[in-house]
Amino acid sequence: MNNIPKKEIAKYIDHTLLKPDANIKDIEKLCNEADNYNFVSVCVNPHYIKYCAEKLKDSAVKVVSVIGFPLGANTTEIKKAEVIQAVKDGADELDMVINIGSLKSGDYENVFRDIKSVVEIAEGKCVKVIIETCLLTESEKIKACKLSKKAGANFVKTSTGFSSNGATIEDVKLMKKVVGEKMQVKASGGIHSYEEAIAMIEAGASRLGASAGVKIVS
Repeated sequence: MNNIPKKEIAKYIDHTLLKPDANIKDIEKLCNEADNYNFVSVCVNPHYIKYCAEKLKDSAVKVVSVIGFPLGANTTEIKKAEVIQAVKDGADELDMVINIGSLKSGDYENVFRDIKSVVEIAEGKCVKVIIETCLLTESEKIKACKLSKKAGANFVKTSTGFSSNGATIEDVKLMKKVVGEKMQVKASGGIHSYEEAIAMIEAGASRLGASAGVKIVS
């Protein structure tokens, strides 16, 4: 097993709180923990971007938010509008959900156009493409990764954490094999321990989305 010290694991973690009932006190706690433990970022719903950006402006912690979340079924125009507002409010990175229905329908042109539109309007901001692996066949996972790479995204990400399953070692390995060294993989959903975090990193993930970040590094 990789011998990464627990404190070093923090540099892989997007400290995440996307629950619909998260209140401002919860978000404040999230930001304080991210700053204290040196997590890469906080990952929050769009409503809280501005608050987090202000709260963390004097720290190294980035603000990540979600686009087309959690279903991915918004129109491309709506996703683009979300990106514009998120960047305006202070988001450093954007985790977008693909149009899963289009992918499963074989409408690859729409999936590609959807991702590329977000990448282009993000104007250089890091874009992670959530493919929701638990809903896809192996061939669909491969296709989603290839389309994300072709569209110029920075990462492919396993899961929203809101569907039937989260990240698996097998999916992370497959995704990394497909995207190669030019893209990165974010494992997200169901990572609750140091051992699970290490396993995802060893499988090829360079970022982890986790709500249990404090537990993982403590």
